Amino acid sequence: MKDRHDGRSILVGYDESSGSEQALRWAAEEARLRHCPLLVCHAWQWPYPLRPVGEQMLAQVERIATAVVHHGVDHVREHRADTEVRPLLAKGPVSAVLLEAAKKAQLVVLGSRGVGGFEDLRVGSAAVQVPAHSTRPVVVVRPAAEPIDRPGSRIVVGIDGSSASKAAFGFALREATLRGGTVTAICAWWDPGALPGPDRLPFVDAAMMRAGAETRFQQVVSLLTDRYPNVPVTTEFVGERPPRAIVEATRDATLLVLGRSGLGSGTGALLGAVTQAALSGVHCPVVVTPASD
Repeated sequence: MKDRHDGRSILVGYDESSGSEQALRWAAEEARLRHCPLLVCHAWQWPYPLRPVGEQMLAQVERIATAVVHHGVDHVREHRADTEVRPLLAKGPVSAVLLEAAKKAQLVVLGSRGVGGFEDLRVGSAAVQVPAHSTRPVVVVRPAAEPIDRPGSRIVVGIDGSSASKAAFGFALREATLRGGTVTAICAWWDPGALPGPDRLPFVDAAMMRAGAETRFQQVVSLLTDRYPNVPVTTEFVGERPPRAIVEATRDATLLVLGRSGLGSGTGALLGAVTQAALSGVHCPVVVTPASD
């Protein structure tokens, strides 16, 4: 069965770092599942933009970059002979190159950090900037991530009723269909009357508010699961702050799917607090979806 985005490639960022190696393997398997081409992208630029440099030096840097992208392509061809794979070499900042290429892709995959940054950096700049601005779903893969094709794939999706979270749920259901996996839909609710000190809200009927939120959560889940009757879906409505609840729920998950920003996100926030916490706090791959994918 062909994916509904038939003809569009999966785009993966590659720079020979351990994170990008894992992202490359993840993307190649996803391309196989979706029956679509894989585009291996490497961005290069002169590392000292304010210093003039001769054409010979630039040509040398470009030759090195060419070798990097072809190494990624050769790796896929060696291990996934049934997958169509092509190189994409572009000059410019990593995030800008990936965002431009993403316009013609169906999905973007990248490692949590590349060759830049300091040793203890948990999430690189591209792993934040690309999900924050991409019009396509973005998968951020950690080096320690479990194989995508391991038996019993369990996909966790966070739902808060926002349009972004509904898009995330739809993505999770489609992925579960591709993999023959299950979906765990989680909604985290906390008592607004439980705030300490002067921030505590007066006259709040927490039980009534919780019951109403849980009812709406179940209604959203039921509406979407009706379109995917063959996907086993379980729901978890937990009394916990959303960032902590999501991190706890993904300890044995294969994949986490979240909307770019949910309810309560500031108007200027490009990524919601839960999504930011997940990108730096969970060990499975994280998919960040725009409001509609």
